[in-house]
Amino acid sequence: MTDALQLILEDTDGTQLETSCTRFAVVWQGREVWIQQAGNGQLLIGVDVEEGDTEYANLLLRPMATNLVSLQLEMESAGEDDEGHVHGPECNH
Repeated sequence: MTDALQLILEDTDGTQLETSCTRFAVVWQGREVWIQQAGNGQLLIGVDVEEGDTEYANLLLRPMATNLVSLQLEMESAGEDDEGHVHGPECNH
């Protein structure tokens, strides 16, 4: 199975451009939202980490039965200094 994603890009006038790539980004609210395959037919959606970010989230989309998908949110630490940090009411984020 290939990691290439088939894209169809459409302009406001309906003109379509077909291409393929291994991952792509959409700039949304000033941030890059990256989309790529994560293996086993899963799709990984994640926001690019910027300086000052303490955490970032990845969404993992898994196909299930016909017309169903499973969506998993994975929170990750953006820095090396958060090792051993436990989220609680005092952590302010």
